[in-house]
Order: sequence, then C-alpha cells, then structure tokens
Amino acid sequence: MPQVLPNFSSSVKLKYVKLGYQYLVNHILTFFLIPVMVGILVEILRLGPEEMLNIWRSLHFDLVQILCSSFLIIFIATVYFMSKPRSIYLVDYACYKAPPTCRVPFSTFMEHSRLILKDNPKSVDFQMRILERSGLGEETCLPPAIHYIPPKPTMEAARGEAEEVIFSAIDSLMKKTRIKAKDIDILIVNCSLFSPTPSLSAMVVNKYKLRSNIKSYNLSGMGCSAGLISIDLARDLLQVHPNSYVLVVSTEIITPNYYQGSERAMLLPNCLFRMGGAAILLSNKRRDRSRAKYRLVHVVRTHKGADDKAYKCVYEQEDPQGKVGINLSKDLMVIAGEALKSNITTIGPLVLPASEQLLFLFTLIGRKIFNPKWKPYIPDFKQAFEHFCIHAGGRAVIDELQKNLQLSAEHVEASRMTLHRFGNTSSSSLWYELGYIEAKGRMKKGDRIWQIAFGSGFKCNSAVWKCNRTIGTPTDGPWQDCIDRYPVHIPEIVKL
Repeated sequence: MPQVLPNFSSSVKLKYVKLGYQYLVNHILTFFLIPVMVGILVEILRLGPEEMLNIWRSLHFDLVQILCSSFLIIFIATVYFMSKPRSIYLVDYACYKAPPTCRVPFSTFMEHSRLILKDNPKSVDFQMRILERSGLGEETCLPPAIHYIPPKPTMEAARGEAEEVIFSAIDSLMKKTRIKAKDIDILIVNCSLFSPTPSLSAMVVNKYKLRSNIKSYNLSGMGCSAGLISIDLARDLLQVHPNSYVLVVSTEIITPNYYQGSERAMLLPNCLFRMGGAAILLSNKRRDRSRAKYRLVHVVRTHKGADDKAYKCVYEQEDPQGKVGINLSKDLMVIAGEALKSNITTIGPLVLPASEQLLFLFTLIGRKIFNPKWKPYIPDFKQAFEHFCIHAGGRAVIDELQKNLQLSAEHVEASRMTLHRFGNTSSSSLWYELGYIEAKGRMKKGDRIWQIAFGSGFKCNSAVWKCNRTIGTPTDGPWQDCIDRYPVHIPEIVKL
C-alpha cells in the first residue's frame, strides 16, 4: 500500500511561511550588514590600543587634501538638497455637509420620479431598481432646485448651490486652520460639469477678497478624478513657488445636470450623484510640518487613452427630446478596470515592498517563459497601505476594487459608508472617506493612505499620503452627528 503523504497545506501554517519570507526579503540588507559590522567590530577589538594609534599616525593629511575633501562634501550635500523635491503638507481639509432640508429619502425621490416621468412608468421602475441596489442611504441630499416639481435647474439656482457648497467648505477650513485669505498664494477649483463665466475660481477670489496677484486655476470637464488632478497640479506649483499656501476646492454642482428625460443610461446619475464638496489646504512651509495632518508622498495619473469607447464611457449627451444629462456607458467597469491596471503598474514599484515586487516579477517571468496559463500574481497592497479611500462612485466600483485588490471589508468600509451617507459626491468623495477614518479614531502617526479616483476620459488617478501625527477624533465635520451609527449593514437589495 503506497504511503500517504501528509497534507502540507494543512499541516504547515503557510501564512507564517509567507510572513517569514516577507520579513526576510524586506530586511535583506539588514541581515547582510549585521554580520559585516560584527566582523569589523571583532577585528577592531582584537587590535590593541598601540596598534590602533599606529594606524592613525600612519594616515597623513595635508591642508590641501583636507580643503578639497571638505569642498567636495559641501558640494555634494548642496546638490542633493537643492535637487530634492520640496515636501508637500496637507495642513487640514473640510467637507461640506448639506442641511436636513435638502435630504432626499427613497420615498421622496421615487414620488418625484413618478410625477416627473408620469408618462414613462418603465423609466420610473428602472430608477427604483437602481436605487434599491445603489448602496445609498436615506440621508443623502440634493440641492433645493431639484426638490421642485418639475425641477428648476436655472443658472441662478446653480450658482446658488455653488456658493452654498464652496463657501461653507472654505469657511470651515479657515476656521480650523486659522488661516487668513491674504495668506493664500494659489487657488485651484475643480468642478467637472458646471463651468460658468465668470468662473467658480473668480467667485471665490471675489468673495474672500483674495490677493490681486493670486495664481488662480479653474479645472472643468475632468470627471470624478479631478480632485486628484488638482492635487497633482498643486504639487507641481508648490515645487516652484517656495513658502506658499494652496487652497484646493473640489466639488460637483448637481443643479444644472439633473436629467429630466427618459434615456436609461442618463437616468442613472440621478440615482447616484448627490451634493458635496471639500476644501483642502496644502503647504510647502517647513513650519507647517508639525501641525499638518499628512505629507504627500506620490501622485500618479494614468489615462486609458483617447479611443472612442473610453471617451464615451462617461460623457454629457442630449437625448432626442432635447434634454441634456450625463451618460454612463455599460462599458464603464471594463474601461475602469483597464485604467486601474495601468495605474497599479505605475504606482506598484513606488510603494510595494521588495517581497511583493519579487513575487510579481517571478510570476511574470514564469508566465512568459514556462506557462502563459499561470494565474497572474496580484500584489498585496495591504503591506504598503493601512487605509484605502476608493472613490464612492457606486457599489459596483467598490465591489470590483475590493475583489481585484483582495481587500477586507474594513479596508473598504470608509468608501461604502460614505456612499451610504452622502452618495456619490464626485471628486470630493475621497475626502469624506478620509474624514470617516479620522472620525473612527483609526488614523495613527506613520499610517499610509491610498486614494484612488476614477473619471471620464477614462482616467484613474491615485495619491499616496503619510500621516504626520496621530489624529484624535474630530469634534466637527460631516460625520460628527452620525459616526456612532456607523458602520451599518447594507443589504444587497433594499425593497422600496
């Protein structure tokens, strides 16, 4: 009778084997240097004091050698510090919280849909099915103009929403940071679908009487990933403008983009997008290092490409009845997945430990040389980051990233709860998620955060931050009155 081999997968704790491998590879230099240093120390101890003194006396340095060596050291140090990029700090940020009067429970939303689309019951049923599976809660908010029947998306109402969201967020930020308007050197405002003249950045400059020589930028048409594009632009500007403050405002104005037609692909955003906005203060001043919450480590921007499918994944369209709205293509998740792969390929070598990079490299070589059917190795990004902020664009987006990145429920908790409480707030959703992690008291000094955003075009942008100090539970912010209720269970389908 043949001997039955033991089941090694159950008898050996493979988890600990992998942990041992990771520790060994990630500290390989330490393991090599320790024996060398011990050997040098032993040799030094074997030498007597007289031999060591003789060796020192045998070294002859004249004045010219000393001066040349000193000059070389100073020159190398100067070049190093001048070429080193400036550190970018996130001093603080603030998120807009809509008043209870803007709340849109499911019952209210569906009642309005039945009245607005009374001649098209199939569209009403479609919106109900989307809302049931959306992952949104009963406390998300829409601007006042959308509460009318029919909605009144006028330019005046849109500007009113913009002023309410943007000014509230900036006022809260200035109160938290105690910064004055005259201290702001650069202003960046991003809003994808509402781009009036005068611009939103001009509106902020006029409201707060910012300096006449302020550098002002207004970004539009870049979708939900525009918030990290603004951070990337701010980083570039802070590299060439020393001792400066940058105010970044990320929002999306819902009023002029609420679709009142019957095209299904264009009705979908009505069910997901909600009011929201954030104001962020960045600095490159050394004195802000101690009080800043985070330090910017990396920003990576990747674009799927300009092919027709990617371009038309998220876009504005006019239906046969002349109604304008946002069209979300059925190819959205496919294109988003391809954009994410490109982003991971770029950011992986920057953040992953050596153990994960080696496993990925060995698997790649094995697939190329030995067997192309080998399953590709997905790097464990949990070794590189403690917290993940995935754009709360919808339940499907969060589910797909959790699956592809092999994240736990806790890792995507901030994204799911943000979607439930505030809905899809476009480019500002990442900051609501960061606020959730802080409100839960989970942000510790040295923690690394990965923000991942998707947007039209199709873009996948990400930013990596490192926590400067342990952040206590905030006494204000959008989660102040509800954080004790979260996390909540979100069923697959909420029957309406």
